[in-house]
Amino acid sequence: MLEYLGCRITFIHSSMVLGLRHNKNKHPGIPSLYDLLICGRNKRRILNMALTAESHLVTLSDGFKIPLMGLGTYGDPRVTPKGTAYESVKYAIDVGYRHIDGALVYFNEHEVGQAIREKIADGTVKREDIFYCGKLWNTFHPPELVRLALERTLKTLELDYVDLYIIELPLAFKPGDVFYPKDENGKYVYHETDLCATWEALEACKDAGLTKSLGVSNFSKRQLELILNKPGLKHKPVTNQIECHPYFTQPKMMEFCKKNDIIIVGYSPLGTSRDPSWVNLKCPPLLEDELLVSIANKYKKTSAQVALRFNVQRGVVVIPKSFSLKRIKENFEIFDFSLTDDEMKAIEGLNKNIRFVELLMWSDHPEYPFHDDY
Repeated sequence: MLEYLGCRITFIHSSMVLGLRHNKNKHPGIPSLYDLLICGRNKRRILNMALTAESHLVTLSDGFKIPLMGLGTYGDPRVTPKGTAYESVKYAIDVGYRHIDGALVYFNEHEVGQAIREKIADGTVKREDIFYCGKLWNTFHPPELVRLALERTLKTLELDYVDLYIIELPLAFKPGDVFYPKDENGKYVYHETDLCATWEALEACKDAGLTKSLGVSNFSKRQLELILNKPGLKHKPVTNQIECHPYFTQPKMMEFCKKNDIIIVGYSPLGTSRDPSWVNLKCPPLLEDELLVSIANKYKKTSAQVALRFNVQRGVVVIPKSFSLKRIKENFEIFDFSLTDDEMKAIEGLNKNIRFVELLMWSDHPEYPFHDDY
């Protein structure tokens, strides 16, 4: 479902009658955003008209809302100057971003939290205007550590709650103060992974009001089904954050998540850096693709803006990371144009089913998710 100018846009049945309902109460049975996107060309056009810089919220299965455009805040702490995340988040909020994606393991949540708090203090936004996503790192999977990890994030941010808290990877590492534990031979030290037990601890965090919503990241279909089919499930995952861009469109995962009312949040929506230590260099640079460049020229946009618009128009939340003020502003400027059906199909045809982010250093972990088909 789509929030637009304080109203909820829904389609009652195949006759394409458009109903507008004031956004005061939940309406069970209303089609999801994915249904709205794929059920017909007229519906897609209405959605495209409704997406604006001021109003681009998607309603999650638990009733809370997530902005389709977010800012990623990952930066290699070894080379990123101090204060970079702080300045970037402050500027992004001024530009219009309301969704900030962060993590304890990024080592900059203190800067992100300071930026958010200062923009609240100066009246630019209220706390309820900001959607913050935090992440549970691999060394905190044991149930007794889950709440401690979330409370550590809240203390670092100096916020009372996060809007979404997700399992960053379905890979448990040896618990402790070292985020990347290795043995004397330099091999990563893993820990027994029990995703259902970890999820139950997360459910308790939601019940305690520490997070509004719960989700996962980098989960395969099999791993999602472990959670969805867990006996006594109280709160289902509302999102799955995965790599998603025109060269890796994730059609099978899109369909599975649509059936289970799970929103896809796409990381690396513009591709990634060309760092050979963790990036698959067999995949060519996304933003140099001739089709994306051609469409960008047509609309007087950049290929990055076309790639972002493609995913947003499919109902995929995007969280492009940038510490460049110019690109932060450009990335947000995708609500003044829309792609035609033919252009969407052409971009979908670019799919190569190749990941930029393979995380091969952990491919020997028993729960490494990318061995699965999807």
